[in-house]
Amino acid sequence: MQEPDPIPIHKRLRGKISIAAKAEIKSIMDLATLYTPGVAKPCVEIANDRSLVYDYTMKSNTVAIVSDGSRVLGLGNIGPEAALPVMEGKALIMQQFAGIDAFPICLATQDEDEIVRTVKAIAPVFGAINLEDIETPKVFNIEKRLTEELDIPLFHDDQHGTAMVALAGLYNALKVLEKTPEDVKVGIVGAGSAGNAIAKLLHEAGFNDLVVFDSKGALSSARTDLDEHKKVLAGFNTAGFTKGIRDFKGADIIISASKPGALPTDAIQAMRKPNIVFALSNPTPEIWLEQARELGIDIFGTGRSDYPNQINNSLCFPGFLRALLDLRVKRITMPMKIAAAKGIAMSVKEPTRDMIVPDVFDRNVVKNIVEAVSKAV
Repeated sequence: MQEPDPIPIHKRLRGKISIAAKAEIKSIMDLATLYTPGVAKPCVEIANDRSLVYDYTMKSNTVAIVSDGSRVLGLGNIGPEAALPVMEGKALIMQQFAGIDAFPICLATQDEDEIVRTVKAIAPVFGAINLEDIETPKVFNIEKRLTEELDIPLFHDDQHGTAMVALAGLYNALKVLEKTPEDVKVGIVGAGSAGNAIAKLLHEAGFNDLVVFDSKGALSSARTDLDEHKKVLAGFNTAGFTKGIRDFKGADIIISASKPGALPTDAIQAMRKPNIVFALSNPTPEIWLEQARELGIDIFGTGRSDYPNQINNSLCFPGFLRALLDLRVKRITMPMKIAAAKGIAMSVKEPTRDMIVPDVFDRNVVKNIVEAVSKAV
């Protein structure tokens, strides 16, 4: 599939979203009702009972997409202005797929404390916050602090979304191969936002034979150079494996959330059969579909829309944020994320090796996620 040139449409649209009115002001009575003096009445009621803000204002259906532009796609630290097209795109997807009014908040600061202060200051307007494209490990601290200090849910799509779709894909891939999470040995390449969250969610979902790798090798208790978030991941390495991914033999599943070239063919050739490989670096995966076929990978997924099995968080975040808003969730939990993954997985009625996740345009996905999460709240 030839990639389209995105510049002309971006230039013509001058932004992919806009503010739309829900009511029209056609008379003095309309003005008096929707603005002054009539607007004073809901103001007074909200002042007396702040929970009414959900009933009388945009808060119940509005998400802030917050980025500092420090790690945008595979482009790196390109700043808030250059991050804006991505955040607009996410807002567009939320609106069209889940009816959510989302707005990009691209910040002219990359200071952790200032980001936390700013998000807390704008939180009264929004029903949920979506952190996006903020560098690690800073984003882990921001997520932790805001989760503890906000009274609305804090969703980090690069972590939560990618992990939920990866788990959904694994549920169906294992179904096709007639295996269970308890049966398999898993290697995860990359300990950044996505790798960190995938490892934690898989471990919570019962994948107990699991090793995470960074650029220096396996995360294990033998390492003395690990920061706090990597120490947690090292705790999953119950076998005490200490070498690199090239020496990791007998894996059933390898998931790479790193960069092109980070997944050596040695590791794939040393896997058991049948096997599952997700190469999630985007837009350039760690290995290409043609290589995967040459290497005899049984089930292969990437983040690309022009390949089968697109493991992309666009399958997750519209439905998951819809659930958070509708259920007025205060804090995201692991059971909610596992439920969302099952909701995505069940959207594929008969999984095959080339269809382990639903099409992004499948309108049942949002509904299935909301229904699944509602049972886990």
